[in-house]
Amino acid sequence: MPSATRNYIQLNTPIPGPKAQSLLQRRQAHVPQGPACNLPTFAEKGEGALLTDVDGNRLIDFAGAIGTLNVGHCPPSVVEALKRQLDKYIHPGFNCMMYEPYIQLAEKLNELTPGDYEKKTFFLNSGAEAVENAVKLARKYTGRQAIVSFNRGFHGRTLLTMSLTSKVKPYKFGFGPFAPETYKLPYPYYYRRPEGMTPEELDQELLRQTKEFFLGEVEPENIAAVIMEPVQGEGGFIIPSKTFIQGIKALCEEHGILFIADEVQTGFGRTGKLFAMEHFGVIPDLVTLSKSLGAGLPISAVTGRAEIMDAASPGEIGGTYGGSPLGCVSALEVIRMMEEEKLPERAQVIGEHILSHFHRLKDKHPQIGEVRGIGAMCAFETVKDPRSKEPDKELAGRIIHECGQRGVILMGAGLYSNVIRTLVPLVITEDQLKEALDVMEEVVDHLLG
Repeated sequence: MPSATRNYIQLNTPIPGPKAQSLLQRRQAHVPQGPACNLPTFAEKGEGALLTDVDGNRLIDFAGAIGTLNVGHCPPSVVEALKRQLDKYIHPGFNCMMYEPYIQLAEKLNELTPGDYEKKTFFLNSGAEAVENAVKLARKYTGRQAIVSFNRGFHGRTLLTMSLTSKVKPYKFGFGPFAPETYKLPYPYYYRRPEGMTPEELDQELLRQTKEFFLGEVEPENIAAVIMEPVQGEGGFIIPSKTFIQGIKALCEEHGILFIADEVQTGFGRTGKLFAMEHFGVIPDLVTLSKSLGAGLPISAVTGRAEIMDAASPGEIGGTYGGSPLGCVSALEVIRMMEEEKLPERAQVIGEHILSHFHRLKDKHPQIGEVRGIGAMCAFETVKDPRSKEPDKELAGRIIHECGQRGVILMGAGLYSNVIRTLVPLVITEDQLKEALDVMEEVVDHLLG
């Protein structure tokens, strides 16, 4: 494949290069195979949307640590905020002696998350922990046990969150038995809807199935909460309609079921709004947050109606490292950047560029079955045949591999592992974005002739 002149991508060696190969040998000797990585190299430096590996290869990052870096690698103001905090204290432990950044961040999230009701927030370390604790609060508040999630949804890898997650391999296979009183509802997948059925008809059919679910699977009086990703991330960047989400919320309200929005991947500007739920006109009772909240620092949050959040007594929720000072000051700076640099609006512009490129690919290659996106949360789905829509997992894997070899870091997604997704940092420049998209186009053109 011919190599064009690049301004940002610099490839000094094949990937992996000599230093990375040495580190790979050490990794294989000392780290289990379970933690996976698409790109067989090791980071040396990150800046904005660029990553340089240990062999001096500079790549454009379209994965963003699985959507964790909406403000990019090492944003200078976040680094400075962390340095200032390190000079004060690292972690007195909120359970032992409280600290102001925790309160400041809680105030800010209570203000910014959807809903004008009184809210409260507390902090943990990961998205899975946030989901677990949202479920605990929902059960405590309602006195009910059952939790309902959706087909193709992803909520984490702990026992409970793995139980709520839909994809068997690689997330669940061999790790059972799973947590009881967890159930799944169908979630719209308009590209794969039954032949002859309109998207509107699919919404109505799925809402009908939900009502039937209450009769045949679990009575609504026993359901504490429904948890939903506003846009499915690991499930393949599947975007539902307002009708569907509003219909589910209406059924929740009818039966006293809490609605939990899992905004771990969709939050903080990714979809063109600060939170994805803002697109759908639905106010959740609880919101789980993590990933880009901390610019790479491990922090997560549960924000929700004050009366629900206060259902737990002192000591019943929390954790040793929950809401670390470093995570809190980082998150406060992330929010400032989101607001002052208008990064959600920037996500809309980025998404338009990406979707334009992807649609051009689809026009040339029938193996690109569907292009979809909301804000800068964009993807395309690979198929063997546009009529049968048979998923092409192998093609998606080859695209990801070849792009990595040419300097663009990508990740896959989808129940069938046939979706190429982009989670590009929102601080990427126009030139960097174009260069990476050009590489993707070259790779797809090469692989598909």
